[in-house]
Amino acid sequence: MKIIETELPGCVAIEPAVHGDERGFFYEGWNAERFGEHGLPTRFVQHNVSRSQRGVLRGLHYQWPNNPQGKLVSVLEGEVYDIAVDIRRGSPTFGQHAAVVLSADNKRHFWIPEGFAHGFLVLSETALFTYLCTAPYDRASDNSLRWDDPQLGIDWPLAEVSLSAKDVGAPLLADVAPERLPQYAA
Repeated sequence: MKIIETELPGCVAIEPAVHGDERGFFYEGWNAERFGEHGLPTRFVQHNVSRSQRGVLRGLHYQWPNNPQGKLVSVLEGEVYDIAVDIRRGSPTFGQHAAVVLSADNKRHFWIPEGFAHGFLVLSETALFTYLCTAPYDRASDNSLRWDDPQLGIDWPLAEVSLSAKDVGAPLLADVAPERLPQYAA
């Protein structure tokens, strides 16, 4: 397993050791002992899977104040442009983002800790996206940020995107009340 640091401390891409031959391949998608050795989570409580078409943009989502979620995300089929945004008040990287391309071909995972908003854009015809979460979904704490917020400066690789009603109506980061954002803890 190879850990690849991103621009945001704590957000890392993970390349599993892939064992393959002419018959196919095998890799560990998650191993508590190996992840723990790298300071990554060893306990998840929810597993989600979504399938989306090219141009579907999901995000930028986060949970606060109850049940903030850390997410270990990957793609089983297709390819996505995955984003994490630091939304922790007082963080030295507040409002900054990290991007990772996740695909069935590169088999990379992306760890997004609690306190970050998360989103992805499907680049292939379809994508099968999977994520493990450190806390269960809590509708009352479900929040979103505008995907095209100029303050975030995310350069999404497709010009036309398909959004849910929730994501169309999401606020800019500057318009979110401070109590609706997590606090940075050094």
